Amino acid sequence: MQHAAGMRTRAELREPRLGIDIGRVIIDGPSHAGGGDTAFFEGDEATMLATPEMAGAVDCIARLTRLLDGRAWLVSKCGPRVQARTLRWLEAHDFYRRTGLARDHVRFCLTRPEKRGICLDLSLTHFVDDHPEVHDAIRGVVDHQYFFGRQARPAPDYCVPAPTWADAERLIEDSLAGYPADSLADDPAEPLAIYPADSLADDPAEPLAIYPADSPADDPAEPPATS
Repeated sequence: MQHAAGMRTRAELREPRLGIDIGRVIIDGPSHAGGGDTAFFEGDEATMLATPEMAGAVDCIARLTRLLDGRAWLVSKCGPRVQARTLRWLEAHDFYRRTGLARDHVRFCLTRPEKRGICLDLSLTHFVDDHPEVHDAIRGVVDHQYFFGRQARPAPDYCVPAPTWADAERLIEDSLAGYPADSLADDPAEPLAIYPADSLADDPAEPLAIYPADSPADDPAEPPATS
């Protein structure tokens, strides 16, 4: 596509900002030896915390977070009880230290279509998610959508399939050529400093409420899956 002189593409006008789903993208519930996703949602604390990480997720997210100079967020749909479990899992797995992702870069919503509003609030340009309903909801909001995991159905034509984290990392890195060079870290091999959340400036959007562990259980009409 040709652009008039002096005009810049959409990518050139934005700094890259990455959004990442949690359930079945970072937390690999189906691989839990004690009962798949049910072990994470319904098991006792030890069982829940034993839910494995998705293969390659932590290392790839760490490299991408460094490359994007910290502009990476987790965005998950789940109810209050599963929100609290998710946060305890992230802490127990030392996720923030291992990836360099800031603790205040976690957003929750109660329905999948609400992820569109979060993408807009955070000006996300890239998004990794395993659910087609999310990709349909965020269509046209982010520049690059990655349909994560080994899916039974083909990726929609507005998504790029990313069966593994190695695929997702490669695709995201390849996409960055169209973004301003000064929006990327000078030395992605250099680890980011990790600061306390209360030392950082507020994000453009206030995070949705994160409820305590003793909050009421999810609405029984709402499936408990973290997406």
